[in-house]
Amino acid sequence: MKFHLIQPGMIGRRHEIEQGMAGQNHELYQRYLDEVKQYIRMGDEYGYASYGHNEHHLQIEGFEITNSPGMFSLFVGLHSKRMRVSTLGYVLPTHNPVRAAEEIATLDHMLGGRLNIGFTRGYQGRWVDSYATVHGATATTPELAKARDERDQMNREIFEESVQIVKKAWTNSTFSHKGKYWSFPPEQGSAGHPAYTAFGNGMDESGLVREIGIAPRPFQNPHPPIYGAFAHSMRTIDMWAREGGKPIVMANQMDFCEALWNRYLKTAGEAGRDVKREDAAAWGGLLILADSKEKAAQLKAEHDWYWETWFLPFSQGYANAIIGTPDEISKQIEDARDRLGFTEMWLQFGQGHLDVDENQEELYRFAEEVAPRFSTKDADGTWV
Repeated sequence: MKFHLIQPGMIGRRHEIEQGMAGQNHELYQRYLDEVKQYIRMGDEYGYASYGHNEHHLQIEGFEITNSPGMFSLFVGLHSKRMRVSTLGYVLPTHNPVRAAEEIATLDHMLGGRLNIGFTRGYQGRWVDSYATVHGATATTPELAKARDERDQMNREIFEESVQIVKKAWTNSTFSHKGKYWSFPPEQGSAGHPAYTAFGNGMDESGLVREIGIAPRPFQNPHPPIYGAFAHSMRTIDMWAREGGKPIVMANQMDFCEALWNRYLKTAGEAGRDVKREDAAAWGGLLILADSKEKAAQLKAEHDWYWETWFLPFSQGYANAIIGTPDEISKQIEDARDRLGFTEMWLQFGQGHLDVDENQEELYRFAEEVAPRFSTKDADGTWV
């Protein structure tokens, strides 16, 4: 089994956040970068498969300072030697999909193929609404309020079309696309150039560009592994089953998880994809490793403040807590694995709101006392 790390991107401890506007504090941001470098090097040394991060913007409060997915991925790659980088992920309704495809392909080369890529829809209105690349697009609406809300449907349509465009750009030397929200190249064509005919492709006899291609194409063939970051709805599961992405599910309701796995396999089969159960999805949650119930409760209280203050008001559910002693955590993983059949786990840890020494001990002990029960290290030192 592979074990991946995910950071929340929090810039500081609770008392620093509570002073206000922590996201614009230069000293805190510099310390954040230094601490993240330490976690990357720890993960690299301890055998974790990848270091994951998300995309959020305008985070003046300091809860998720991850405002450039490509740049931050390169930062992770520069401070690791073996470990992969997991960008979880590009919020596609806020990106031109062709530009995103080209940026990710370039990043894949710069990282020498050590890239996993995730795509998400975007649930935070303040920045998603401001950054939306299609006029009128907004963040997703809360699950309980929604389901057929027109704004949510528009976001989903843009997202799904963008995923298709990205994949088309990665897997074709040149291509065209005409959809509901995007046309590449523009329908009227674009001005050509003699070199396009002499050394390239995509220009018609009248001198207009009718197809485009990204440069470079991805380093990995045909492209980096695709993940559906934190999928929890059957509609999203269906989309990833058709498109070939692996959902990351952070839920502890095993009946629900099993239904997602089964739905993925059914839809993938109907789409002509032969997927093994262990490859259908990945499982994970919030890691809280402690030797006593008192210590576990203390750590969970720190995480609870973070979730209750930031995530829950966005109608984001509390992540599955993988909590307890090494033996208890191992039993949780074993029970979930035996029922679901996954071979990848994603572990969010207390980056930012817990001290470095607490996180270091937790990550070290997981690698030493839990991971060996499920994995062996390959030649590169990765738990597999």
